[in-house]
Amino acid sequence: MALHLQYAALIAFVGLMSVAAFEDLRRLVIPNAVPLALCGLWPLYIMASPSLFGVLSAIGCALIVFVVGAVCFSRGLLGGGDVKLLTVATLWAGPAQTPSLLMLTGVLGGLLAMFLLIPTGAQLATLARIKLGPAAAADPSGPQLATPVPYGIAIASAAVLVIFLPYFR
Repeated sequence: MALHLQYAALIAFVGLMSVAAFEDLRRLVIPNAVPLALCGLWPLYIMASPSLFGVLSAIGCALIVFVVGAVCFSRGLLGGGDVKLLTVATLWAGPAQTPSLLMLTGVLGGLLAMFLLIPTGAQLATLARIKLGPAAAADPSGPQLATPVPYGIAIASAAVLVIFLPYFR
């Protein structure tokens, strides 16, 4: 029974990460409901192999990522939604997969940023935002990038690859 709940939680995880990536592309905003829902589903995922050490170490890793992300957010290096999404992805990854998650997120985010630096890439991103829906209002208090990077796409992609794909081995 617990294994069925874990698989259902994994499917919901992929769906919610897809929503986060789509909304970040569309509006440059990750809805707060996505990380909250992922936090709520995590106990179903972890129930298949409960271990007090595993639970506490996953929470510890997520806490460290959140603190570092909050510092980056306070300096205008990351968005708040990106910090929350990366924190909850770290919670799901646990201590064993957190290094892979963080490295893959960095690589995919760097590739995404390089793609958006190419004029064609920036035009495609702008066109996608126009076609997919209204853009979010820009925050005048933070630093403005010439080409905003929807980093939630990189976080969600890395999370799905690191957490979901090992079940196919």
